Amino acid sequence: MTNPAPKARSGRVADLWPLVHAERAALAGDLVDLTDEQWATPSLCAGLTVREVLAHLTAGASLNGVRWLAGVIRCRFDFDKQVAMRLAEQLGTTAAETHDRFRRIITSTTKPPLPVIAMLGETIVHAEDIRRPLGIHYDYPIETLTRVADYYQSSDLVVAAKRRIAGLRLVATDGPFTTGSGPLVSGTTLALVMATTGRSVYCDELDGDGVEILRDRRDMT
Repeated sequence: MTNPAPKARSGRVADLWPLVHAERAALAGDLVDLTDEQWATPSLCAGLTVREVLAHLTAGASLNGVRWLAGVIRCRFDFDKQVAMRLAEQLGTTAAETHDRFRRIITSTTKPPLPVIAMLGETIVHAEDIRRPLGIHYDYPIETLTRVADYYQSSDLVVAAKRRIAGLRLVATDGPFTTGSGPLVSGTTLALVMATTGRSVYCDELDGDGVEILRDRRDMT
């Protein structure tokens, strides 16, 4: 049976921005003392380094609907080109500048035409794209992770999360999240969120008959 109350746990928009800001601040703090080599580490986001993913987060927090649309038109509706262009705008000339630019948008409420919960999901997923390859452990609040999991189980906006988990039953072992029916996929809420968004390395932390099905769907768009 599908989780009956995702909207109730997602909360009001006004309650979500403080969560986005808290996760940005925590990530900025974790990256203060990185070496140049660490900044150049490949992230879990295919083709991007740790530094480039951080610039991507900065771009998302600096881009309102009007600028987003202008960029889409400029790039002739090539959305990947638009993402690359905005990333380059925020990268800066040094890793220190990349970090400083991210710190300046920690409390921003600027966003592309996306719901705030999608911004929270982007922040957490990309933060983990950065932290995991660097070996940085961070304890995400379970309430925050549950809100993000609830969002992804019902949406394909930004990433094909809903389609990726279709026909599977997801059960968190550390919180209240559960959704779907079919072969079981169980594990921590963080591992479920990351696997749902196509980060197949997290499938190694999951259990159940549905894990390999989910792993095989990692490239779904």
